[in-house]
Amino acid sequence: QVQLVESGGGLVQAGGSLRLSCAASGRTLSSYTMGWFRQAPGKEREFIAAIMRNAGLTYYGDSMKGRFTISRDNAKNTLYLEMNSLKPEDTAVYYCAARTGLAYSTSVSQYSYWGQGTQVTVSS
Repeated sequence: QVQLVESGGGLVQAGGSLRLSCAASGRTLSSYTMGWFRQAPGKEREFIAAIMRNAGLTYYGDSMKGRFTISRDNAKNTLYLEMNSLKPEDTAVYYCAARTGLAYSTSVSQYSYWGQGTQVTVSS
């Protein structure tokens, strides 16, 4: 089974950018469809984006399109999330997740493996 560790979170001003990383160990990242989710205090975990195993296809939540970019480097066993034009409402804990199914999914329940999360705080 794969272990996932996120990094790259922090405090940023509104309009700024961050790049999150998710390092995989235990199994190669290429075995999984990967996703990014986030959870703000008092809210449900929200789908951000997913990327297919060969990195050829990506999918985004409607509110993320145009500002967030998911990518992966299977050779480095690492998943990324580039976030631009950040807003205070983007403040949340960000999680990477892996699923063994071939198709992407926006559902939390469809992902079997999760990282511990990294905090992103956007100040106004």
